[in-house]
Amino acid sequence: HSRRPSLSPTNANADDRTPSRSPSHVIPENATPNVPSATSTPRSRKSSTESNSHSLNDSSQRTVAADSKEIVIHDADKNGIIPTGSPRTNRKCSRASVYPSGTSLTARDAFGPKLTMPDTSDDNPSLINTPIFPDETPRDDAMLQKDASPEPEIDPDTLYFRDGRRRIDKVLVYQDDVNGVLTEVETRRQEQRRVFQQNLLKEGLQLELEPKENSFDGKTYFLKLHIPWKIKVQYAEVMNLKLPTKRFITISVKAWQGNEDARQRPKLWEKWMKWIKWMRKLHTWDTKKYPEEPSFYKSTDSGDREERFVVKDRDTAYTPAQRSLIVMQILLRARYDEHHDKSGIRRLLADGTYLDCFSLHEGPYNKPVLNGEILDRYLLYLIWARPGQWYKKQPLWLIRRYFGEKVALYFAWLGFYTKCLYAPAIVGLLCFMYGVFSMESSDNIPSKEICNPKIGGNITLCPNCDRVCSYQYLGESCIFSKLSYLFDNPATVFFAIFMSFWATTFLELWKRRQAVLIWEWDLQNVESDEEPRPEFETTVKTFRINPVTREREPYLPTWSKAVRFLATGSIVFFMICVVLGAVLGTIIYRISLVAVFYGGGGRFLKKHAKIFTSMTAALVNLVIIMILTRIYHRMARWMVNMENPRTQTEYESSYTFKIFLFEFVNFYSSLIYIAFFKGRFFVHPGDADARVSEFYRIKTDVCDPAGCLSEVCIQLAIIMVGKQCFNNIVEILSPKLWNWWRKRSHVAATKDHARPYTCWERDYQLQDPGRLALFDEYLEMVLQYGFVTLFVAAFPLAPLFALLNNIAEIRLDAYKMVREARRPLAERVQDIGAWSGILRGVTYVAVVSNAFVIAYTSDFIPRSVYAIVYSPTNDLVGYIDSSLSEFNTSDYREDMKSDMDGKHPETCQYRGYRNGPQHPTDPYGLSPQYWHVFAARLAFVVVFEHVVFALTGIMSYVIPAVPHSLATQLQRERLLAQEAKYEKGLKGRENEDDILSMLRDAGSNGRTGGGGRGSWARRFSKLSDGLDAHVDVGVRINKTSDGSTVWEVT
Repeated sequence: HSRRPSLSPTNANADDRTPSRSPSHVIPENATPNVPSATSTPRSRKSSTESNSHSLNDSSQRTVAADSKEIVIHDADKNGIIPTGSPRTNRKCSRASVYPSGTSLTARDAFGPKLTMPDTSDDNPSLINTPIFPDETPRDDAMLQKDASPEPEIDPDTLYFRDGRRRIDKVLVYQDDVNGVLTEVETRRQEQRRVFQQNLLKEGLQLELEPKENSFDGKTYFLKLHIPWKIKVQYAEVMNLKLPTKRFITISVKAWQGNEDARQRPKLWEKWMKWIKWMRKLHTWDTKKYPEEPSFYKSTDSGDREERFVVKDRDTAYTPAQRSLIVMQILLRARYDEHHDKSGIRRLLADGTYLDCFSLHEGPYNKPVLNGEILDRYLLYLIWARPGQWYKKQPLWLIRRYFGEKVALYFAWLGFYTKCLYAPAIVGLLCFMYGVFSMESSDNIPSKEICNPKIGGNITLCPNCDRVCSYQYLGESCIFSKLSYLFDNPATVFFAIFMSFWATTFLELWKRRQAVLIWEWDLQNVESDEEPRPEFETTVKTFRINPVTREREPYLPTWSKAVRFLATGSIVFFMICVVLGAVLGTIIYRISLVAVFYGGGGRFLKKHAKIFTSMTAALVNLVIIMILTRIYHRMARWMVNMENPRTQTEYESSYTFKIFLFEFVNFYSSLIYIAFFKGRFFVHPGDADARVSEFYRIKTDVCDPAGCLSEVCIQLAIIMVGKQCFNNIVEILSPKLWNWWRKRSHVAATKDHARPYTCWERDYQLQDPGRLALFDEYLEMVLQYGFVTLFVAAFPLAPLFALLNNIAEIRLDAYKMVREARRPLAERVQDIGAWSGILRGVTYVAVVSNAFVIAYTSDFIPRSVYAIVYSPTNDLVGYIDSSLSEFNTSDYREDMKSDMDGKHPETCQYRGYRNGPQHPTDPYGLSPQYWHVFAARLAFVVVFEHVVFALTGIMSYVIPAVPHSLATQLQRERLLAQEAKYEKGLKGRENEDDILSMLRDAGSNGRTGGGGRGSWARRFSKLSDGLDAHVDVGVRINKTSDGSTVWEVT
């Protein structure tokens, strides 16, 4: 398959050769590309052809024994790359009208008014002699006659240009003259598109336009972009993207070498290993049906020796995510204004010049093969995104290949966090079961006394409210006491300490896992320099000279930043006050609801009034939390836009801080109140100060005699589980409803209903994930991590519910990304960003929180003090009576006395350590037992915190951040770098003058039409020859600002 021959503009009319159907305007690859690398040398057509047809079926390895080490030289595995069909031989091809170099186009459909293609015929051969791939031959006259036939219909599932060979790497969407009227704004946009697309051609991209007549609504253009192999390789070298090499060295040392007896294992060990292998087999997918992860050593491709790398097909040599990333970098650097230094696709998207920019999914999710090519999207759906695959491990290598490192790192973190939850889920379940089976043991004497009719049935409790509330017996709190014991038992303290160690271990192990992923995915040298946001450049009116680049740039003065931060800080403080007001309203609702149940409810409601009140108050609080979350997320975006951060990283950091601060207060404030403040303001039943106003009525909000831990448990369970269920339902329905509505709108605008949608039209209908696609996912998991660690002493089953949720969450997120959303922008990141610091901060707060929950919320300390100091038998017999204080009902005012049920006892009991009414000097004052308990609680908090922080600190020190095997590999690389420095030093010095001259040229020219700018101008490199015949070592030489030489070996 070769291209249509060029049409001479002197003797042929382009309009006469154009088919009746609106063609796709193909921009040829003849234009001289302006690429950032100056050191790559073009390959000859012969060498390219030989390398492209190089056989990779030889899968051999040679072993050379050296002392106790085994050096294995591997060749490429023929099954290393997933696609099996050759795209050039299996793909269906369709033809399109081709406008060769030197032809002037005036079609507004392609580039706007009066676009003239650059004439590069002097520098490149004509189109007929420039095949798409080097192994192609020119076409003859007979083929020319065939091209005169009408253009066939395009395959709606195709991922290629109409020639069936060049793969679509990006799609730009725009509309021009609506209703045939060109406004001044649209004229400016057309000019920007014209300049922008000309610069894309100079950068080496190839373009193909689908006219609006071919679109679903007759007014939308789809501009398809393709990056050729040569440009792809040169940009990949600059961006440090690597290809798998054919041969590499691995060094393995056998621990039992020289001691064969050490290899013998006990039979029990063999059985254990068989069980582990069976579990691993169950956990992994069937490699006979689905491809397994390829194992390659990767290095940077300089473009001059393709035979060094595993390149079965140029379309698949670089992953889809890498191709998308390279094209996006070109789009970000291309200028769109000939007279001003304005560049970048983001600006054009912000001002409406282009409506969208996205990468195509690889065919339908349920279609396994397209034109002989196995589709990654189908594989991801089959072995990852389906709910039935919940017990299988995640194919991180395939996720990274398809979505990029940022998305893969999120799922790696989520999967690692989910695996780590197995241990606390099991331990928490065991603690809960201990409470169930020890309900009748001696540890639960207080609950037995409450439920005993002879003890709890004879103790009269004071009313919970004035007049309408009646006197109750202690025995009515039997249900609460049993519920409290399930979570407030001796195992609770152990579980709180265990969770503190678990949280620290989780973070340290994740650091190790992240270090391995960064090394495996080549993320050590991710570009750190960022360009300003388009919104920042277009809204800021003040400028300065950048001290680094010496270029004029937009600048926001310090006083302007301070004013903006002060305004947004005031709004954040106001929203936090709104949340606290909502918590106060919930408390008043709870107090009022208790009065309603006791005043007008039946016997059943009166008996279970406290449980109903706690559950309904928690549900109301959950509804308020979800409503405030939706409101604040919109406000947070508005506030961050008002701050106008310079870079996208600063934007995301500011947004993350504001959202997490608000959500922390929003979700945890009610739990903090119940756990640490409820009942602390209560003095005694007849306190007149508590009746001054509705606000002071909070002092009457007291815990049940069985304790506050049961209410914390109910509140935590409802908020945590309810939030998870609500978010999962939203994640399922929201994209489906969004896509349904968008598709419905497109169907209504479609003129030809019989024509099937093309793949770019189908993807255009999907929900756009946006640049903050993973923010909500991280936020949800970090808030869950807070529920699991901060208040786990009150609800040991929280890790179990979190584990069940995360198993479903992984598949829901995968399902949403594979089926319901557009393909997100591929990005390379070194870590999970600001969330790592937030997780560490939550871990430290969790230690303090659990210490206070055990000391002040649970009855562990009061029971221990009573058993050691006050009990004559050193047990808990009589503890309930000692934890209650007496009040004389004659001290009630007339407007406080209860007139319900006709009960008028002389005294009643209430929870607290206070003196009785007969105390000679301080009636109803704090008793000595209160101060004993207070001192013990404070001592426990101090000891708990210091011991846990000390032990977790030792654990963090003992667990290295980098695994030993990875440290050994890094040390080996440093050794190779040092050897390369000595052996290649002379050749490197010869290249330094060329590099310095290029740097001077880049610095003097600044940012010129499509050339390298910023850090790009400083990243020229040279890949030298190998050290020996068995290993290829690339030496990268860079000159730093202080004059020192930097050597990098890959």
